[in-house]
Amino acid sequence: MRTSEKPAVTPAGPNGALSGPASRKLPVPPRERKPALAALAVLLILGGALASTLLVMRSGERISAIRVTQQIGTGQPMSAEALQEVQIADTGIDYVPWSRRFEVVRNFAATTILPGTLLTEQMTITASQELGPGKAKVGLALKAGQYPAGLDKGDRVQVVYVPGRTSQTAGRVLAQSALVHSVSPPGRTGSSGLITIIVDSSVSPDIVARASTGEIAVAELPGAR
Repeated sequence: MRTSEKPAVTPAGPNGALSGPASRKLPVPPRERKPALAALAVLLILGGALASTLLVMRSGERISAIRVTQQIGTGQPMSAEALQEVQIADTGIDYVPWSRRFEVVRNFAATTILPGTLLTEQMTITASQELGPGKAKVGLALKAGQYPAGLDKGDRVQVVYVPGRTSQTAGRVLAQSALVHSVSPPGRTGSSGLITIIVDSSVSPDIVARASTGEIAVAELPGAR
C-alpha cells in the first residue's frame, strides 16, 4: 500500500513572511529596447566606415597637374618653359590639369608665382595690367654693382638715377616699383647684364636717356611682389 506524499509547506516566518525558495524575487520583465536608437547607431557606424573607405580610395587616385618651375611675376605671361607636368594625389583642390596647358600659356600671372607652386585657377588672369596701355618695356645694360645679385624676372625694383662724380645733380628715384620682365646675365667677357623692366610710359623717356650714359642703377624690393 502506497502512501501519497504531500507537498512540503514552507513555514511562515515570525512576521508572516515566506522563507526559503518562496522568498525569492519574482522575475523582472526585460527592459523595452528602442529600435530607432539602435538603427541610428548602426547607420553612424556604417557611415564612418564608408567615409574612411572613400578617403583611403581617393588618396590613392592620382591626377596630372601643372607645376611652375620658374618664377613668374605679376602680369607676366605664363611661359610654356615654366610649366611642368606632375602626378599628385587627388585631394579635391582645384589644381589646373595638365591637359589645359595650352590654354594657360595664353594667360598672365595674377600674382608672383614662385618655383615649385602647383597652379590653381586663381593664379592666372586673361589680361595683364602690367603690359597694358600706359606701360613701356625698357632695356637696361647694367654692370656689376648697378643691380643686385640674384635678380630674377618677376622681382620689383626701384630705378635710381645715379649721376657721375663730376655732376652737380643729385640722384633721385625715377621709378618707385618697376617690374623686372627678364634678366640676361653678363657673358664670359664680362659684358653688362641686360635687364628689361616694365615702367609707366610717362617715365620711360627719362630712364632711357639716363641709361644711355650709364647713370642708372636698380635696387630690389623683396617685399613688393
